[in-house]
Amino acid sequence: MKILIAEDDEVMLTLIKHQLTKEGHIINANSDARKALQSMETFKPDMIITDIVMPFTSGLELIGIVRSSGIKIPILVLSAMDEEATVLEALSLGADDFITKPFNTSEFSMRIKRLLRQKEKK
Repeated sequence: MKILIAEDDEVMLTLIKHQLTKEGHIINANSDARKALQSMETFKPDMIITDIVMPFTSGLELIGIVRSSGIKIPILVLSAMDEEATVLEALSLGADDFITKPFNTSEFSMRIKRLLRQKEKK
C-alpha cells in the first residue's frame, strides 16, 4: 500500500519510514503538511499519517483540506499532544485514529493494518 507521511521530526520520520518499508509499504515522506499536500496528487496514497504540530501547515489543516476535498482514505494522527481537545479536534475533522508519541511499533503496525483493511472493505 502507498502511505503518505507528514512528520517534521527527522528521527521519528526515519523510524516510521523504516517500519513501514519493512512491512512492504511504499512511502512518500514529507517534513511538513504543505509538502504532503503538494505530493498527494501525483503519489495518490492509500493512507495518510500525520503529526499535528509542523511548520507552515499543521496536521489539523491537512486533515481538514483532505476531507473537504472529498478524499476518503484513512488518516492516522501521531502526536506528542495528547490533550483531549486536540484528539477530539483531529477526530472531528476526519482523522480515523490517533496515537500519542512515543508509541509502541507493534501497536502502530496493527493500527495501520486495521485502517487499511477497513479501507479495502469500503
